[in-house]
Amino acid sequence: MSTTTTNQSGAGAPGRRKAPAGERVADWADGRLGIYTLAKANMRKIFPDHWSFMLGEVCLYSFVIIILTGVYLTLFFHPSMSEVVYHGSYVPMQGMRMSEAFQSTLNISFDIRGGLLIRQIHHWAALIFLAAMFVHMMRVFFTGAFRKPREVNWLFGFLLFVLGMFTGFTGYSLPDDLLSGTGVRFMEGAILSVPIVGTYISMFLFGGEFPGSDFVPRFFSIHVLLLPGIMLGLLVAHLILVVYHKHTQYPGPGRTEKNVVGMPLMPVYMAKAGGFFFLVFGIIAAIAAIASINPIWAIGPYRPDQVSTGAQPDWYMGFAEGLIRVMPGWEINLWGHTLVLGVFIPLVIFPLVLGAIAVYPFIESWVTGDKREHHLLDRPRNHPTRTAFGAAWIAAYFVMLVGGGNDLWATHFHLSINAITWFVRIGFFVIPVLVFIATRRMCMGLQRRDKDKVLHGRESGIIKRLPHGEFVEVHEPLSQEELHTLTSHEQPKPLELGPEVDENGVKRKIGTSEKLRVKLSQGFYGEGTQIDKPTAEEYQEITSGHGHH
Repeated sequence: MSTTTTNQSGAGAPGRRKAPAGERVADWADGRLGIYTLAKANMRKIFPDHWSFMLGEVCLYSFVIIILTGVYLTLFFHPSMSEVVYHGSYVPMQGMRMSEAFQSTLNISFDIRGGLLIRQIHHWAALIFLAAMFVHMMRVFFTGAFRKPREVNWLFGFLLFVLGMFTGFTGYSLPDDLLSGTGVRFMEGAILSVPIVGTYISMFLFGGEFPGSDFVPRFFSIHVLLLPGIMLGLLVAHLILVVYHKHTQYPGPGRTEKNVVGMPLMPVYMAKAGGFFFLVFGIIAAIAAIASINPIWAIGPYRPDQVSTGAQPDWYMGFAEGLIRVMPGWEINLWGHTLVLGVFIPLVIFPLVLGAIAVYPFIESWVTGDKREHHLLDRPRNHPTRTAFGAAWIAAYFVMLVGGGNDLWATHFHLSINAITWFVRIGFFVIPVLVFIATRRMCMGLQRRDKDKVLHGRESGIIKRLPHGEFVEVHEPLSQEELHTLTSHEQPKPLELGPEVDENGVKRKIGTSEKLRVKLSQGFYGEGTQIDKPTAEEYQEITSGHGHH
């Protein structure tokens, strides 16, 4: 704080230099907000440095870009379904009847200075935000960063991803064009398939029979107020927990569960983060300037009696659409009511899959019995079962993504749409299993390779002839840092049921849940899931008497 003394009238003491204006403002704020103490405690906080940590930053910066561009678009968009006749600057549509929402979107695209660029930046930033969220969550999953004490933060990130999906869907629907209207109609049909409450949910969203005259204003309120507000709160909570729990880091020399090795927040990390923000913004702006997205003028306004050709959702909704497209059209009639299983079952499967992802940290903690805090990340190869689960889920997602675009696959590759549909139906159950098995085997192979490198060193490509005529390859020893990275990981043991009788010789009752837990634990850490780490005795035995090592 400033050392300048003041008299009762607030003037500086005679002979003393008056503090600069910035310092006086800082002193004033510190006296009321305690910013010096806050800065001293947090500005020198250490953050580790690794390229994969930038994935979370891409999510953050994309979200900021979405907010900034969304505020600009809100100034010119009219969320109304009142019918008007278009007389704007886009000549091919002059005289057409359309909603005011569609007309204002055309005006943003053709009459507002920079409007089309901002619109496309907004749309591309939304796609990149969700893609970055997907990859970021997979990084967290494969490295085990979701373990205690970060389970709640995993839930926050998961909710951000899910809310981002629905925020993107509501925003995609606002222009009231033929493509988005088809998607909204698709969603309305899925909602109506829900027994008992589906009709009420549809009436609540649309204010009556579809399309009605209220869904654009309602979606607008949800898109610009409700969902972004919740997401902003979750994002702040997510970042607070990152700071509170300290950042995870990859294992290496000097890195333990009790410290963080990296660079301070100020000035190093903030300078890098600021530059990276402008880099992300520039790349998204360049993509938006080069690649057209959602050209509503080429599609036309929504009409209930038309469906646009090749109607596809954005990629993040492809899984849900694929489930419904490939599901057989089963129906059953009960007490005079029709239950459309062909739509309802996929509508149930989708949240169940998402729910399984959300609770996975708690499932793994229960199965493995690991209740310790973890601040060091895992190498995915050292946890083959977890890595295989993640790879299998990604495979299932992409199989359903093919199902969500089965018509485009059929037309572009001259295939039968029925053949594609049956491929997706069978592949949804078969391909993830095959990917699970293959991923576990690859992880085991990589573990064997690591063990071989520790014992024999790195292959140098230099061939040497020994005195007795044998040709061998010279192996270079690994550095201490590499040896630490390859051998510092833990190899947990699977849980066991324990004795069948207690200390008094009475047969102990073993519950079904305990048996299931032990069985799953064997699958995680049992035989065939990890290669034993090399020992010092093995290293001495191999290296002794072999000059080529």
